[in-house]
Amino acid sequence: MKRECLTIIGTAHVSADSIDEVKDAIYEQHPEVVAIELDRGRYIKLKNQMMGIEEDDTISVTQIIKENKVGLFFTTTLLGYFQSKIGEDVDVKPGSEMIGAIEAAEDLQIPIALIDRNIGTTLQRALNKMGFIEKLKFLVELILAVLGYGDEEEVDIEELKNPDNLDDLMEMFKDEAPSVYEVLVHERDAYLAGRILQIPQDHVIAVVGAGHKPGIEGYLDNPETLPPLHELEKIEDKKGIPWLKIFLALIPILFVVIFFLAYFNGINITWNIYDFIVISMLMGFIGSILSGSKIQSAIVGGLVAPLTIIHPLLAAGWFSGLTEAKFRKVRQSDINNLAKIESFRDLWDNNIFRILLVVIGTNLGVTLATLVILPSKVFIPLFMKIFGG
Repeated sequence: MKRECLTIIGTAHVSADSIDEVKDAIYEQHPEVVAIELDRGRYIKLKNQMMGIEEDDTISVTQIIKENKVGLFFTTTLLGYFQSKIGEDVDVKPGSEMIGAIEAAEDLQIPIALIDRNIGTTLQRALNKMGFIEKLKFLVELILAVLGYGDEEEVDIEELKNPDNLDDLMEMFKDEAPSVYEVLVHERDAYLAGRILQIPQDHVIAVVGAGHKPGIEGYLDNPETLPPLHELEKIEDKKGIPWLKIFLALIPILFVVIFFLAYFNGINITWNIYDFIVISMLMGFIGSILSGSKIQSAIVGGLVAPLTIIHPLLAAGWFSGLTEAKFRKVRQSDINNLAKIESFRDLWDNNIFRILLVVIGTNLGVTLATLVILPSKVFIPLFMKIFGG
């Protein structure tokens, strides 16, 4: 690829003007290659959409939980929600400018180069770099956005492509979520630039999001600063001490220690164990049923609650949520419909929200039992008996 023969088109992903700009450039320049900011998975999805092929849109919540991809799933859902919402507002489907590039390239029989990193890799790297506070802020922003809180100012999509406005937007994003910024913006700038440099043909048109254009150009002007692409594709486990998990693990350990101390001191703990089981099951059941679950889900949440309190790596909400997922099939349309939510009624009718609500409700019930009811009703009285209080 010759730098002087490269044209980078920075687009807004939900902009009608961007579609025309992309198509006009391809037809006028007739490049040797059209490079687009897509990975293979998203490319195939857009191609199926173009050909009218309906994909099986059933989402396996069970598989998501088993593969420990819950955080990744909801991050993807959040990004999809925001892009779909903007697309609804301006009456343009997300990815339309990429479809325009594909259509023009195929019409002129020009090869297409897929230059983006796998979306799963990108999001997993972002989650791995986020600290607990960043993740908490992320969750709060998600809830507020879905419920319609936040900045209500109308956004001019074309204005977002202005370099001055982009600089301000990127700086704000960098301040609010530095880890996410590093992975979603800075890393992908490097990855996209590296992939463009790998294209053997000379005359190339690259279609990328406007926010990436300045970073890509910076790397292309200084290719010696590019990191190895294989380093940007690695998914590494987070390093450091998981203090939150340690703290959560100490609570059930403390409960078990108190039971054993009471037993070895000759205190009859039979009724205390009964109280522990009954209170745990009852709070798991109540938390689930109050969140709107099926009776079967509430029963499952209640039955596993005593075990999940003792085992810090298990959560009763996941069991009740998995049971609820058996009755509420989650489809891609549930994700797409998040953009159309305008009231709590709309939320209530969305299967993703309902399953998530059951998970949260069950866990809240069990958490209340663990932190408040069980200590006051079971463990503090036992502790007092052990030490003669």
